[in-house]
Amino acid sequence: MPELAELAAEIVRLAAARNLKISVAESLTGGAVTSALVAVPGASTVLLGGVVAYSVELKQSILGVPESVITEQGTVSDACALEMALGAVALAPSEKSEGGRILAVSTTGVAGPEAVEGKPVGTVFIGVARAGQARSEQHLFIGNRAEIRAQATAAALAALRDEILR
Repeated sequence: MPELAELAAEIVRLAAARNLKISVAESLTGGAVTSALVAVPGASTVLLGGVVAYSVELKQSILGVPESVITEQGTVSDACALEMALGAVALAPSEKSEGGRILAVSTTGVAGPEAVEGKPVGTVFIGVARAGQARSEQHLFIGNRAEIRAQATAAALAALRDEILR
């Protein structure tokens, strides 16, 4: 997998060439995905911003994750990642006028040191959305807390790049 800086630079270049905008919703990665993108010169042409919603309350109030998703499937779930990504798209003030030109990526998971909601350490869900459509992928990473978060950041950027190339 390419280095984070290279991956982020590729995303900015590809998004700019396709006139796409990017929004980010992070829990597990705590702003690392947004930070990787911001480090790229020219990122302001494509990056709308990011939300770090670590708590259940912010996932619900800012990103619009339904309470039923939290209670029935948990914050570490495919459904939560999807709703977070869709919520990040919806936050963009120009979403309706952009006609599917806004992409979002989300991260949620368990970095450790203990399991959460019955999910083992290393369980990560990455969501990607655009214009009411979303997909997610599940990963199981191995390592300490920092290593899991780094792997999740790289996976989120890779998922975003793949969505741009679709």
